[in-house]
Amino acid sequence: MSWLDDDGDDELDDFDESQIRSRPNPKANRPRTKRRPAHTDAEIGRVLGVDRGRYAVLIGEGGDDEHTITAARARELRRTPIVTGDAARVVGDVTGEEGTLGRIVGILERSSLLRRSADDTDQVERVIVANADQMLIVVAAADPEPRERLVDRYLVAALDAGIRPLLVVTKTDLADPSAFLKHVEGLDLTVFTSAQGEMPVDEIGRALIGHSTVFVGHSGVGKSTLVNALVPGAGRATGHVNEVTGRGRHTSSSTVSLRYLAPALAPGSDGGSGWVIDTPGVRSFGLGHVDPQNILAAFTELAAIAENCPRGCTHRVDAEDCALNEAAADGALGEAGLARLESLQRLLATFADKL
Repeated sequence: MSWLDDDGDDELDDFDESQIRSRPNPKANRPRTKRRPAHTDAEIGRVLGVDRGRYAVLIGEGGDDEHTITAARARELRRTPIVTGDAARVVGDVTGEEGTLGRIVGILERSSLLRRSADDTDQVERVIVANADQMLIVVAAADPEPRERLVDRYLVAALDAGIRPLLVVTKTDLADPSAFLKHVEGLDLTVFTSAQGEMPVDEIGRALIGHSTVFVGHSGVGKSTLVNALVPGAGRATGHVNEVTGRGRHTSSSTVSLRYLAPALAPGSDGGSGWVIDTPGVRSFGLGHVDPQNILAAFTELAAIAENCPRGCTHRVDAEDCALNEAAADGALGEAGLARLESLQRLLATFADKL
């Protein structure tokens, strides 16, 4: 007899496909979409610093409920750099209570972006700070010796970012800074000098009110000491200069925003506040990302004359048919104009390989 003719009960008839159990795949069951929540309830905060993937964010700045929270980066921002000074959109737990964690879901448009690269040929930019409108360049008159080329690079980076540069020369009790200061003649640059026991805290403080100022400088020039004097309780680590190499030691290891509060009793001050952004000391400052035309744009009166230059003019000393060089030769710039032209051409020469 064939098994096809078997009319008996088969124990396998009690089973069918509906009785087979399988573990569901949560990713396969979740509809895929590129749409993200609008987060209309997001709070806007200032990023004060970052430590091992956690961001300190100030919420309610200037209000009665101002407080600092800890936040993480949303997954969709994993390729977006979030830096000190950023205005961030934050959701989640923004109470700031111990053990809570908010989430950064967006960054508002930046008014400025200070960047550097490892060297002039490196096109990978390293973002230092966002939304700063001033840069205070700190340089020592001695111990370590001032590095004019590094100062030029700071100036180029500031002008490229549209940030107003300031300069403070420390340790003037160790050496006369006059020779170095001639290097920056002709620039629209406010200069402060500082010596041991004679730090112009109030004078520098007045320039900080209402501004977000990033402090930069070579290791060992006294930048952290100045920050601690301006912001009591900042606790920025200070170091010393190696007597053999003449190099300073990196003491500040991270970029952080600190609020400067002007004392109401200080001479010429009625109070006010600003932001001090302290950065780690560096020994090099690559300019691989800079557009040289932004350097010229910072010299407004010279930029107007340069409009008469031939296309592709480098505006350097050896440039043929350069309207700036012709104006200088004709005596049309005056003494001050000549000094500014010399400063411009020096900065352009610093970045000559990009022209």
